[in-house]
Amino acid sequence: MILKKWDDLPEFMKCDEVKVYYDILSRKKGSLVLKRIFDIVVGVILLILLAIPMLIIAVMIKMDSKGPVFYRQERVTRYGKKFRIHKFRTMVKNAESLGAQVTSQNDMRVTKVGNMLRSCRLDELPQLINILLGDMSFVGTRPEVPRYVSAYTDEMKATLLLPAGVTS
Repeated sequence: MILKKWDDLPEFMKCDEVKVYYDILSRKKGSLVLKRIFDIVVGVILLILLAIPMLIIAVMIKMDSKGPVFYRQERVTRYGKKFRIHKFRTMVKNAESLGAQVTSQNDMRVTKVGNMLRSCRLDELPQLINILLGDMSFVGTRPEVPRYVSAYTDEMKATLLLPAGVTS
């Protein structure tokens, strides 16, 4: 995870507010490389260790409700790049068309297995794939949907200097 040169950043990020954070990160390139190596090594180990539990979860999802095992949604990561986040599906098929964009407590669209996965945060496990692809890191800012990122202030755009994270 080497930081791009300032001139190679997307135009929307080239502002004084982002430059402050860019200068700080540019002095920490070694740490950024170690962070990426950590993400890859730990991501591979966890994916191997969790392969069977993830397979069991996939079967439980398929038995509980119709629809795909994974939920994918477009999010934004480093340098404003769009990617598809991977999560285990916790809601009924086509839930977005059946209610609000935000899930509320006791939302009827959440499946039985989905409730269990959400309570243990197991729906996040497929994000290991996003980590290995380089779209995410174990620690970083929240991976937001494009419409929220389009409303970022100039200072908030500095969060796009690093990949989105599974945890913040």
